[in-house]
Parts: sequence; C-alpha cells; structure tokens
Amino acid sequence: KRQDDGTMPSSDLAIPFFGYKSHVSIDRKYRFIRKWKTTHAAASDGARLREGLLDKTNTASSVWADTAYRSKANEDFMEKQGFVSKVHRKKPHLKPMPRHIQKSNAGKSIIRSRVEHVFADQKSQTGLFVRTVGISRATMRIGLVNIVYNMRRFLFLERLNASA
Repeated sequence: KRQDDGTMPSSDLAIPFFGYKSHVSIDRKYRFIRKWKTTHAAASDGARLREGLLDKTNTASSVWADTAYRSKANEDFMEKQGFVSKVHRKKPHLKPMPRHIQKSNAGKSIIRSRVEHVFADQKSQTGLFVRTVGISRATMRIGLVNIVYNMRRFLFLERLNASA
C-alpha cells in the first residue's frame, strides 16, 4: 500500500511459522544425541546439514537422512568432509519411483528410523511440547530434553550391560 506521499514503504519480509524443529545427529551404534540444532518451523531442513550438525568423531562416516537433506550442495559438502551419503533419493517428478531406488530407500529407512525413535521417545516420555516465545527459549527447552534423553539412554545401556 502506498504512503500518503505516493512512495512505497520499505517492508520487512515476515515469515510466518508455528513452532520449532529439532534437528539431531545421533550415534548409530548407541543412539546418543551427539549434535543438535533448533530452528523455527519454516526453516529449510537441508541447510542445517552444513551448519555443524555432522560430527567427524561419530562411530561411522555414513550420513543417513531423509529426502529433505538431499541437495547438490549437501552432497558436495559431505564428499568434501569425508562423509558417505546414505540420504534417501527423491521420487522423479510426475513419474513412478524406479524399483531399484525404492529398494535402496527401504534399506536406508531401517537405519534412518533410529532417529525417529529418539523423537518418539522425547515426545512420549518427556511430553515434549514447546510452547515458548522466541527461538532462544525454544533452543533451551529442546536442549534440556536432549540432555534428559541422553541420560535416560545411558542408564538404559548401563542396566543392559549390568544384566548381561
């Protein structure tokens, strides 16, 4: 809308978002959360991969992720950093998914689902529901839930080890 003097006002681009996302990197063997990042819900998932989410000291160099993390920039980044991409492949636009890609994605889902178990545990056990104003408060709340998850996972592994 034009101002009274006929000029167009400078406007800030507002991105509406409702909630926050937790991006985690877990250890494949023990399922501990090693790195995490909190973003607003409108943020693109794929860009988080290059923002310190990957851990070179993890027990494996493979990166298992869903199709949101597949991009040329992420594939180049992983190759340059010495990671092996096991990211799901996207379905071709307006075409059926080729059978060999379906099988490949199904095999990758078995490993990738482990991170979904982390989110399910956080949701069910801690009742994670972030209702805060501001990304810093949401980051603190999600960070505390991640710490609680790691502590509970450690106690579970200790009990498992003691009984064996």
